[in-house]
Amino acid sequence: MGGITLDRDGPVAVVRFDRPEKLNALTLAMYDELGDAFAEFRDDDSLAVAVLTGTGSRAFCVGADLTESIPALAEGRFDISHWDAAHQKHTRLFKPVIAAVNGLCLGGGFEIMLSTDLRIAADTAQFGLPETGVGVVPAGGTLTRLTRQIPYVWAMELMLQGDRIPAAQALRYGLVNDVVPAADLHDTALERAHRLAARSGSALAVVKEAVLRLGDLPQDQAFHSEALYGQKAFTSPDAQEGLTAFAERREPHFPSRDTGR
Repeated sequence: MGGITLDRDGPVAVVRFDRPEKLNALTLAMYDELGDAFAEFRDDDSLAVAVLTGTGSRAFCVGADLTESIPALAEGRFDISHWDAAHQKHTRLFKPVIAAVNGLCLGGGFEIMLSTDLRIAADTAQFGLPETGVGVVPAGGTLTRLTRQIPYVWAMELMLQGDRIPAAQALRYGLVNDVVPAADLHDTALERAHRLAARSGSALAVVKEAVLRLGDLPQDQAFHSEALYGQKAFTSPDAQEGLTAFAERREPHFPSRDTGR
């Protein structure tokens, strides 16, 4: 049947869509499992960064299973807010999440990718939002997120036309950070994750939380809140250690990374 798996590579959580025989299409159970995996990562102090990817080379995730998940919504058994944890709406997850897009990234898979912070795509990856072709819409965060992440006309083209685009075009649109050979994708994502895991956990969390919460505030209010977030970081134990290490010309040992506590 497949599901969501979470493995550990030191301080890195590797979360996988694990249903390769169905292009990692999401069942109802998998939506719940993905939300649970994000919560497990969030609450485990030994985990600093997550890499989200798909099992196999054919697909990252092609979205909701059209034989189960979409019919459940169409029949009104629940609304899409039931999947908020999987889509990372109203999130309390302020650790970095890296998407390693290893093939088809369509529909709900594309939507979940938009909830991540850094994105690396295989050169064989393809991206698309085909929902309007079957009479539905990408309401798993995309109607809100996409025009805030890339230019309006490109966002509307993707949502209205539903055409697939290759990895190189996704890079040009600003949907992904890097495109790498498919054979290098996993190692590239893990290397990026471990680099982040060496940085201050409290500082990374402040950056992510501030960016997510300040974006819709009026500018003057946002500046005020930004100063409060900044002060939270400047007065943290990590900042004290980081500045001391800089003065002593050594690598910092951030308290936020002390998993023995």
